Amino acid sequence: MSEQDTFNNDLCAFLARATTPFHVVSALAEELAAAGFIALAEDEAWSLQPGGRYYVVRNGSSIVAFGIGEQAGPEEGVRLVGAHTDSPCLMAKPSPERQRQGYLQVGVQVYGGALLNPWFDRDLSLAGRVSFRDAQGQLRSALIDFRDPIAVIPSLAIHLDREANNSRTINAQTDIPPILCQLTEGEKVEFRALLRERLLQEHPDCGAQEVLDFELCFYDTQPAAVVGLRGDFIASARLDNLLSCYVGLCALKQWDGVSSVLLVCNDHEEVGSLSASGAQGPFLASVLERMAGDRAAYARLTDRSMLISADNAHGIHPNYADRHDENHGPLLNRGPVIKINASQRYASNSETAGLFRMLAAEVEVPVQSFVVRSDMACGSTIGPITAGAVGVRTLDIGVSTFAMHSIRELAGAADAANLVRVLARFYNFPGALGAR
Repeated sequence: MSEQDTFNNDLCAFLARATTPFHVVSALAEELAAAGFIALAEDEAWSLQPGGRYYVVRNGSSIVAFGIGEQAGPEEGVRLVGAHTDSPCLMAKPSPERQRQGYLQVGVQVYGGALLNPWFDRDLSLAGRVSFRDAQGQLRSALIDFRDPIAVIPSLAIHLDREANNSRTINAQTDIPPILCQLTEGEKVEFRALLRERLLQEHPDCGAQEVLDFELCFYDTQPAAVVGLRGDFIASARLDNLLSCYVGLCALKQWDGVSSVLLVCNDHEEVGSLSASGAQGPFLASVLERMAGDRAAYARLTDRSMLISADNAHGIHPNYADRHDENHGPLLNRGPVIKINASQRYASNSETAGLFRMLAAEVEVPVQSFVVRSDMACGSTIGPITAGAVGVRTLDIGVSTFAMHSIRELAGAADAANLVRVLARFYNFPGALGAR
């Protein structure tokens, strides 16, 4: 098995574990702890040492991992990589029970800019965080994941919607509540009772007495896989943006200990990032300030630092090539993509892009560029948000992807491993990152 095959197998295993932002952070924390990173708590004093490896979690759904340079401490600048832990999905409503025509359904909200059509006729499961009262009357929370396919959203047959292939639209209130089971006559099912039963199965000692609330996401149970006649592609749910989270983790684990480095994986990017744990919140700035030691040192730190925001890019689709600028259509398996937008929807500039091209050339990885068509709106990332909130120089890059925001996305089998090589070089690049 080649090095790329081994990497992709590990990536697929990570994607299988990381079914919600809470499970993403749990998996990342487990990997970091195994690599010698020490868990910190925000409500405690920190004693950071040169050469030390640390991580801190906020809300269970965002994480910052960092290393203090032995030869170049935080004041000399920090090499930052950013990604996000959330993906578009369907989330259960607080009072979700719907009993229609003898079926139990779950009412859902659409989280983020989900492509809804692919959610039909998939084997769905449910996972997330549940808050409950234990036997001692204390409020506690725990993660659950049903893992098995427990729900489905059946399509309406073509015979009952003859225009389905021409003009089908989806009503998010009425068309997409998943079906969980068929009920017997007179049967009533309480959703919270189902969750309590699941809590006790996964956490037998939790003592759950009453489920108080929850944040639960439906997801596709079809596992990630390497696909294509020649194994050219990776197909999976949540490639946007868990691929970047995993790539950042793998690069961070190759840190040589010389310069200070950091990986931030924020929640809530798909809904604007404005939250205590999102990129528009204070989490990253708080960690950087504590790394610096005081406010003046923090100002010097941010001026000497650089962030690479890693978030998937739109690969040029062979069936829809006209949706791209003719000179900026990234191909899968042709290297990471620098994302550029004159209106600052991406935060890249000539200096940060030039450094990335130089680093990529040093490790023999090709680089592509993406610019949205001038007559189309452009998406955005945590890059401009972080640059505006923290004041750090920023580059937006990503791996070329098809079907972004679908329940199953497609990326090149070579691209993730190649991006690890570039980001590892960024973390371990000797000397300053260039003049401000």
